Amino acid sequence: MHVATTTRSYHGKVYLSHLLRRSFREGGKVKHQTLGNLSHLPPELIDTIRRRLAGATPADHGAWEIVRSLPHGHVAAVLGTLRQIGLEGVLASRSCRARSLVTALIVMRLIAPQSKLATCRGLKEETATTSLAVELALGEIAEEELYQALDWLGSRQARIETKLASRHLRDGTLVLYDVSSSYYTGHHAGLVQFGYNRDGKKRFPQIVYGLLCNAVGCPVAIEVFQGNTADPKTLGAQIEKLRTRFGVTRVVLVGDRGMITSKRIDESLRDVPGLDWITALRADSIQKLASQGLIQPSLFDQRDLVEVSAPDYPGERLVVCRNPLLADERARKRGELLAATEKKLAEIAAAMRRSRRPLRSKDQIGLRVGRVLNHYKVGKHFHLEIEEQKFTYRRDESRIAKEAALDGLYVIRTSVAEAALSSENTVRAYKDLAKVERAFRSMKTIDLHVRPIYHWLDERIKAHVFLCMLSYYVEWHMRKRLAAVLFDDHDKESAEAARKSIVAPAPRSRAAKRKDLTKRTDLDEPVHSFRSLLADLGTLCKNRVRLLSDPSAEFYLLTRPTPPQQQALGLLGVNIQT
Repeated sequence: MHVATTTRSYHGKVYLSHLLRRSFREGGKVKHQTLGNLSHLPPELIDTIRRRLAGATPADHGAWEIVRSLPHGHVAAVLGTLRQIGLEGVLASRSCRARSLVTALIVMRLIAPQSKLATCRGLKEETATTSLAVELALGEIAEEELYQALDWLGSRQARIETKLASRHLRDGTLVLYDVSSSYYTGHHAGLVQFGYNRDGKKRFPQIVYGLLCNAVGCPVAIEVFQGNTADPKTLGAQIEKLRTRFGVTRVVLVGDRGMITSKRIDESLRDVPGLDWITALRADSIQKLASQGLIQPSLFDQRDLVEVSAPDYPGERLVVCRNPLLADERARKRGELLAATEKKLAEIAAAMRRSRRPLRSKDQIGLRVGRVLNHYKVGKHFHLEIEEQKFTYRRDESRIAKEAALDGLYVIRTSVAEAALSSENTVRAYKDLAKVERAFRSMKTIDLHVRPIYHWLDERIKAHVFLCMLSYYVEWHMRKRLAAVLFDDHDKESAEAARKSIVAPAPRSRAAKRKDLTKRTDLDEPVHSFRSLLADLGTLCKNRVRLLSDPSAEFYLLTRPTPPQQQALGLLGVNIQT
């Protein structure tokens, strides 16, 4: 490209036109395409553009100063990926102010997760913390606009999820589903209730949300429920969503043992045509199978996986697995819990024998014993005798031995025929639920910080959680492309090929182990976590430069990327102009 200056005369007056043109050769002839008219710009700025297009450096323009430096590399990486995967078109087919603001919220949630007020400050020109507002040409922004954009996003959640499902789900596909919760610190909304708190914040109410992912862990949809909703009760809404809204007539739903229970299978899943499931049995169900002689230690003398059938599960397959490492871990943990419980119970017995203010009363003893048993959760392994002035305890060795015999055993339950899914792939599908757990970790703590939640309205709480899911959708694609420079395993295929058994823990590849050991990539650059890589990219700045000879002449100049930054941007396929 170049700047071409043309002249023409009209009624004795000469007119100059400065045109931005692109020259190209076609059929042996040089042709010119006019891209824009620059005649309305100041002459000094036109000269600056002419020199820059000719390859001159800012030093050739005369004295100049940097007016503002805005962190830019992480914006270019996230925004570039978002556009490459077509998420803007998923949000809305046409460009509009609301779409641009939601795009800014998604990018900012990845770069610097903050409240909407802090995000607004980071997007305003006078207090901008990144180049995002410049890249999206947002102009002046008010706080209320961001809340309106959030409402706009919430109103479009159903159609956005439908578009994502059409991309990532097909008939007969595996769908991973799990539930998590987040505590709530704002004014109570209708969704906020006290329930089973996974965050350890027992004094705070919470919300519950269920995440649907495809077989490789890419998020597709998320739904928010009241904080006191039990995990299995969220399942019906997901089945309806998959079959009705997404139009997936044949699906294999994968959920954990607390989600897809026997009761839920009988009530919601068994009679639905085209719907199969993969789940696991609870400990009491495994004990029952063992008592019936269907599970015996001799089954695992030569192998760690065996398929059995049971009359209590007609038309279903039970894949029994034994992991020796898991067996050792459970035995160790049980031993520690039993020892800790005995220590506390001994303290209670000693309190009854002390000379000053000895512990008396059956009720007082029972309260203290109950607190100990509730804390360590191994009360079933003790025989207790509590009287007014007597307290004795001893281990139930027969029950401990009975449980220990099943250490390391777990049973995968499925309705999928063996012709469609082998035993090994059934176990692999259930283990893939770890990908949903990874999404929850990213959304809740590591990267996106869905909590704390301060919104007062139910619909905005839902939109906030959906916004975090869309941010993770971008992160998921970025991690996939950046695996070579992150601590993530970028050679999983070779590790999986060397894996001796699907029951064994997933191994790290040699390349990943080398990264772990040396903290260097294959190109001898530093290995990053996802967050530290974004922080490093943020040091690549977009500088607003002003000519001292003409303060009205300004242009943007990027700092030169470092080799690690260039490598990361190259992996993402993001091209920035220096």
